[in-house]
Amino acid sequence: MPQVLRECAIGMLTVGMSTRAVDCELNVHFCTISHLQRHFREFGSTSNRPHNRRPRVTTPAQDLHIQHLHLQDCLRRATRTAAATIGLHNQRISAQTVRNRLREAHLHARHPHRGLYLTAVRRRNRLEWANAHIRWHLPLWRGILFTDESRVHFIFGILNAQRYRDEILRPIVLPFIHDHHLMLQHDNARPHVARICTQFLEAENIPVLAWPAYSPDMSPIEHVWDALDRHTRQCVPVPANIQQFRTAIEEEWTNIPQATINNLINSMR
Repeated sequence: MPQVLRECAIGMLTVGMSTRAVDCELNVHFCTISHLQRHFREFGSTSNRPHNRRPRVTTPAQDLHIQHLHLQDCLRRATRTAAATIGLHNQRISAQTVRNRLREAHLHARHPHRGLYLTAVRRRNRLEWANAHIRWHLPLWRGILFTDESRVHFIFGILNAQRYRDEILRPIVLPFIHDHHLMLQHDNARPHVARICTQFLEAENIPVLAWPAYSPDMSPIEHVWDALDRHTRQCVPVPANIQQFRTAIEEEWTNIPQATINNLINSMR
């Protein structure tokens, strides 16, 4: 609250007005007047204690609203949310404020994909990889486990290398590969190529298919997963835990057109 309103609120309380009456008169939240009254009793002043922090321009309800917007639309830009959000005292908030609120909840605003920048070296590496595998027949490709972990970790926290190893590789990928004698394929995302993950795969004798940097995702299941991901994020309410997310995925899977599934199966043959 501005200092003038603080002094005005204390004056109203001093003459006997109730806290409810004061917050209605000044059009502020009840808790704000209650905190101001308690602060005045303890310190005898309406001014905040000196600090180096910038004043917070969003309310807890607005912080939660910002988080829900970006959970429902993983490609939403921070500038778009900032333009549609009014801060305290009718102030426009900045895109950096939106990013800060998302970071506090372990979320991140996304940037639109502008395409890969392919240098001559990257193009050559792509071509060499393609030439090395162009004569692979179907039995060889059937021995590859293509993986693409879900974006559920975008909802429940950042997927780092340790979580990738402990929550995906060790409990899910490792037993499946050992049971079916497969080779692992995953892209060059930072959690995948981190030292703790590469050392873990080497220690468990898991062969990994070499994958050139800046390569397109050639796993056909990626297209179906993207469709499931988009539809699941539109669920109301948004899944709040792993079990709810799994239930939403199962419900959305039944809604995929049969033609889409048939195309996926044919592309994998």
